[in-house]
Amino acid sequence: MQGWGLTDVGCVRKQNQDAFHIEKLGRGALLCVVCDGMGGAKSGNVASSLAVDVFVQEVKRSWSSAADWDKTDMILRGAVKLANFTVYDQANQFEEFEGMGTTLVAALIRKNQASIVNVGDSRCYGISNGSIRQITKDHSVVQMMVDRGELTPETAKTYPGKNLITRAVGTEPTIISDLYRQELEKGSYLLLCTDGLSNMLDDQEMLFEVVHGVNKQKCCKRLLDIAKLRGSPDNVTSILVSI
Repeated sequence: MQGWGLTDVGCVRKQNQDAFHIEKLGRGALLCVVCDGMGGAKSGNVASSLAVDVFVQEVKRSWSSAADWDKTDMILRGAVKLANFTVYDQANQFEEFEGMGTTLVAALIRKNQASIVNVGDSRCYGISNGSIRQITKDHSVVQMMVDRGELTPETAKTYPGKNLITRAVGTEPTIISDLYRQELEKGSYLLLCTDGLSNMLDDQEMLFEVVHGVNKQKCCKRLLDIAKLRGSPDNVTSILVSI
């Protein structure tokens, strides 16, 4: 199992408010997390970096290779709650951080299975057998409209205000995270990314770069290059895990 990650400010923003981390755990397990901060130039990067740091440290503190998957799920949810409390507390203590928050998507991968947790609209995709599937579900206004049948998935991609999210780490005193289990086959991949990537490339383009790219280590760079060629108005971050 190998993981690679990359983040970039993009073509328009002056500051990168995304953050990511890849951490090797015991017995060959791997922890990956991606966050996309919000709250203005003074605090979005603080929210994302703080959430990543707190989340990773809490998982490392709580997890052991003997933990079953139910326990692992509890650990991930607990780490999200602690990250949420920490960001929320900082936002309320310091005026310059008021209103800050961040998305969070993370995966803990061990052997042939992954536990995936998310809050907001950063995503995790599963890639296997020449196909790609979005595992996580966005917490966004347009996703709610799709669920109600008011928009088709295709229309949602270009709908005004598509980046308005309904849930974020650090904006409320409590948080509800969604959790998914994913079975993994040898030769499959997980792709975690912020909307700075998923807004610029469609699923099939991401699939092509992952599956057909000769050098997997440079896949995140190829995805970034495509996004930047298209003007990437947002920060762009991705992690690719090869099983």
